[in-house]
Amino acid sequence: MTRLVVKLPADCAELPARAYLIRHYGISNSQWKRLKHTGDFRKNGLSANATHTMVQNGDVLTFESEKPRNPDAFPIEPQDLPLDIRYEDDFLLAVNKPAGQLVHPLTVEPTGTLANAVLGYYRRKGEAHHFHPLHRLDRQTTGLVLIAKEPQIQHMLTKSGEKRFHRIYLAIARGTLPQPAGIIDKPLGRSDGSFIRQEVRATSAGGKEARTHYEVLAARSDLSLVRLALETGRTHQIRVHLASLGCPLLGDDLYGTPDARIARQALHAAQLSFRHPITHADCCINAPLPPDMQAIITSSFPFASI
Repeated sequence: MTRLVVKLPADCAELPARAYLIRHYGISNSQWKRLKHTGDFRKNGLSANATHTMVQNGDVLTFESEKPRNPDAFPIEPQDLPLDIRYEDDFLLAVNKPAGQLVHPLTVEPTGTLANAVLGYYRRKGEAHHFHPLHRLDRQTTGLVLIAKEPQIQHMLTKSGEKRFHRIYLAIARGTLPQPAGIIDKPLGRSDGSFIRQEVRATSAGGKEARTHYEVLAARSDLSLVRLALETGRTHQIRVHLASLGCPLLGDDLYGTPDARIARQALHAAQLSFRHPITHADCCINAPLPPDMQAIITSSFPFASI
């Protein structure tokens, strides 16, 4: 069990504690049943009957919640690996993932992943958390991954399948995009006969809605530096959308062609912004460009403003 502290926002109308915690904090009905029988539910520091407690703007609730299983029983092996932490509090962790690293282990590759590194970090701190990423990045994509320390925090930021955070990517694409800025609104689905490759596919043929906002920061005849924001989060979304415009990512050997200047697709998750589910603070986290992309930008777009 772990002790959680929940502060209600200033604009919260009065309602039962149970209603607030289930609707806005993300606890399940079964968690509530266990919570109300712990005998240590507090409102503004004073012991309270969880069942009958009413809450409103500014109230602070403290209570016990289940901890994940002991990390020794978790199937992902904790490892002492480098970890570039860009943000951390009691509820969330944001990490800058390097190129070449998987987010989750595979049967054929059970170690060396971001999950192994994060669990190793928790172990060194003496904390028993599972690995709860809010989203994923491809192996060769660098940048920010947001991780919840508890499942209810993950649920609060992904309620009803809607990711309640905003992601900004920087990319180097081949060629010149059709407009200085725009929205690529093309549904995506898995290519026939492939377990990996995605393609633009009509929703009537099984495609799922996918929208990518883009802004060209700098361009020359053969390359474009692009800032992108995801409205949806489909597999390989940016890679397929840019390729569909005839501007695949530089170095993308799946949707474009390899390039001697970079050994992977030139894509970096540069920024994450969200409203903190517990403190309600507006958070904005940044990760610097990796050296391979920075070198190309410096030589190709020396006056670009990022």
